[in-house]
Amino acid sequence: MCGIIGVVGKSGVNQMLYDGLTVLQHRGQDAAGIVTCDDGRLYLRKNNGLVRDVFRTSHMLGLKGNMGIGHVRYPTAGCSSSAEAQPFYVNSPFGITLAHNGNLTNATQLKNDLFRADRRHINTDSDSEILLNVFAHELQRSDKLTVDENDIFTAIRGVHKRCKGAYAVVAMITGFGIVGFRDPNGIRPIVFGKRTTERGDEYVMASESVAIHALGFEIIGDIAPGEAVCVDVNGKLSAQRCADQSELTPCIFEHVYFARPDSIMDKISVHKARLRMGEYLADKILRVFPDHDIDVVIPIPDTSRTSALPLANRLGVLYREGFVKNRYIGRTFIMPGQKQRKKSVRQKLNAIDLEFKNKNVLLVDDSIVRGTTSQQIIQMARDAGARKVYFASAAPPVRFPNVYGIDMPSATELVGHGRNEEEIAKLIGADWLVYQDLTDLVKAARKGNPAIKDFDTSVFDGRYVTGDVTQNYLDDIEKLRNDDQQEQRRAADNAVIEIHNTA
Repeated sequence: MCGIIGVVGKSGVNQMLYDGLTVLQHRGQDAAGIVTCDDGRLYLRKNNGLVRDVFRTSHMLGLKGNMGIGHVRYPTAGCSSSAEAQPFYVNSPFGITLAHNGNLTNATQLKNDLFRADRRHINTDSDSEILLNVFAHELQRSDKLTVDENDIFTAIRGVHKRCKGAYAVVAMITGFGIVGFRDPNGIRPIVFGKRTTERGDEYVMASESVAIHALGFEIIGDIAPGEAVCVDVNGKLSAQRCADQSELTPCIFEHVYFARPDSIMDKISVHKARLRMGEYLADKILRVFPDHDIDVVIPIPDTSRTSALPLANRLGVLYREGFVKNRYIGRTFIMPGQKQRKKSVRQKLNAIDLEFKNKNVLLVDDSIVRGTTSQQIIQMARDAGARKVYFASAAPPVRFPNVYGIDMPSATELVGHGRNEEEIAKLIGADWLVYQDLTDLVKAARKGNPAIKDFDTSVFDGRYVTGDVTQNYLDDIEKLRNDDQQEQRRAADNAVIEIHNTA
């Protein structure tokens, strides 16, 4: 999972890109990068770390130009080397930089094709570098000294034919401007906006609407599945559907967990969707445990708060904040290594004992992935004096790997894989456990936009919307990206050569 942003302005865009990435920080806390263009020259700064740590004053002063793109990252495919921080750059044709949110499911085949047929070298294990080179090769087919929007649309049409999986992309082409595009299934989000200044119109593209609003732009809309949106250096906007077949099937996990609640995604308010999740979950608790003895509902901050409040109201039970969150600890389920996740839970949360003592507590979380956080938090509640600890998840059991840009490659590392609800409850230490029904989760999201016929719900039901995910593929990514393999890669000092960094 990553956050992307691109801006074409009438003055320097470095501060806008920085501010936008700061707003998108929840989408990636591992690395950050910005590249700008001025007078045909690219200026890049990227490194591991939070936005505030990667960019110092000297770096910001060096990021010159009226257009640029930015990226915040959690590593999924690939590794956590700073060399894999984005944006990526390729010099031919024209000079292209690219930032990508998602994951290509046919990356191995594409890498071979790029070497054997396209004669392009890939320097990292990142599928984003592969995507960049596919786009560059398709654009090079135009065989022109200058490029226009029609050449770009033709190139992206070629990208859609070659690339499988999930990708929301912003790319900058030297001498032209910025282009944003989205895979034909619209799995990962991207939205664009506009504002009018005295010098003319400025445009922005970003993963979430909240980044656009924070910069003072007005939303134009979501980039549609298979669509490309171009903005040239003069502020001319053009758009075209570039996929032969497309259907909007956005990742429902965005609404469960990833996105900020103040974002609008594919015309769905994330906040409203999570409110409905809480209401539907309360209805299920009343069905399954009509005679419950819950004294208090306590959310696990931050993302479960929105669901927990309507849940408590519908149950007629007190709602209380029982945990204080240290905001400077990253999201735990995506952290590499089980030991690190366990350690970080205790660092991240602290219980307020008086809210737990001698009470039957219902803890509400947005989801349960590996179970590490849930197990630790339940024990914290008991240590704080809770008489009984119940647990409710606003999402169904996560039983299958997500291959579209979320680092859950190994099914065996998912607590829901191969276990029923009673077994999961016992494993995490809850007195009882209630999961959201998948039909209710889909209903909670679709109510915001009834035009969406289907969602990517693969983490819950194993139904992969791209249709190309086989068991062999799942076995391969499990071998490559499980916790043990990631730990071995981190231990080995085999860093990729860092290039194209101005700092």
